[in-house]
Amino acid sequence: MDLSHIRTFGVVGAGQMGLGIAQVAAQAGFTVLVSDANLELAQKNLAKLGGSLDKLVEKGKLPADVRAGIGARLRAVAGPADFAEADLVVEAATERFDLKVQLLASVDAAMKPGAILATNTSSISITKLAAATKRPELVAGMHFMNPVPLMKLCEIVRGVQSSDTTVATVTALAQKLGKTTIVSKDAPGFLVNRVLIPLINEACFALQEGVGTAEDLDTGAKLGLNHPMGPLELADLIGLDTCLAIAEVLHQELGDDKYRPATNLRNLVAAGWLGRKTGRGFYDYAKK
Repeated sequence: MDLSHIRTFGVVGAGQMGLGIAQVAAQAGFTVLVSDANLELAQKNLAKLGGSLDKLVEKGKLPADVRAGIGARLRAVAGPADFAEADLVVEAATERFDLKVQLLASVDAAMKPGAILATNTSSISITKLAAATKRPELVAGMHFMNPVPLMKLCEIVRGVQSSDTTVATVTALAQKLGKTTIVSKDAPGFLVNRVLIPLINEACFALQEGVGTAEDLDTGAKLGLNHPMGPLELADLIGLDTCLAIAEVLHQELGDDKYRPATNLRNLVAAGWLGRKTGRGFYDYAKK
């Protein structure tokens, strides 16, 4: 599919996912605008990304000219109004419906006619999010996996209103970013998290019930199921707050108690122990 009309790529949210999306978009040759809660935070987070890229260059894992090209194409912006020139914007904020609706509506109001608005949500209804905009036919899900530069999958999610052209465009764009794509209809958890989150949640229940230790549960999944990471290790990498938010969407939307989040997962989130990003979750990373 011809993507020549997409030159400027916007990313809303300069957290781990947003920065990863921005990196692969810049590496693919797009001019990338990145916003966060304010300009200073967007600049600070882009500087962190630059530092990580510099380390990859030092280790010989990223050519210096590629790193320079990525940096030259990334620009921090103050907020939604700065996306007026963007041809496509991906929202990558925290997994909260109210926040995403607010951000999507603000970005939608600033974007030019015909520009596509995508969301990186990992569980929230694309149809509901699209309904908060004035371009619902131009809204679709682009669910990237974490960490974005390393993971090969992008899950494309079609809302009820998403046009065939929009779905084809975001699919082709994800492939241009080096991703393999799958397409899900708009259902709670889509395809990946409909399978993954119940697995993580069941591991939480097994740990809570004393069936085994976290280490034994994760080793069993790695060596017995050939998973590259155990479910509790993966939960810590994703962020326990994100895992809980997705589990709550599955439980609420599907109405089946088998999706209810485990108490130990709720308690860790309440304690602020969210996994790797806070230094502690199911594992204590200060000891590692």
